[in-house]
Amino acid sequence: MTKATDLRAKTEDQLSDELGNLKREAFNLRFQAATSQLEKPSRVREVRRDIARIKTLQNERSRSTAK
Repeated sequence: MTKATDLRAKTEDQLSDELGNLKREAFNLRFQAATSQLEKPSRVREVRRDIARIKTLQNERSRSTAK
């Protein structure tokens, strides 16, 4: 699980890369869940929350630059 303070230290490009990786992982986890091969079900929740953290941070940054 990624902490918000760690994410705030990253640049916009790094956040976009991380978001892409997490979305890819979420996709793979959904496939594993559908085929009953998911080893760690709690990882789905962690990935979803990390995606939300990154999107929230990106939204905050875009709003602060718009003012």
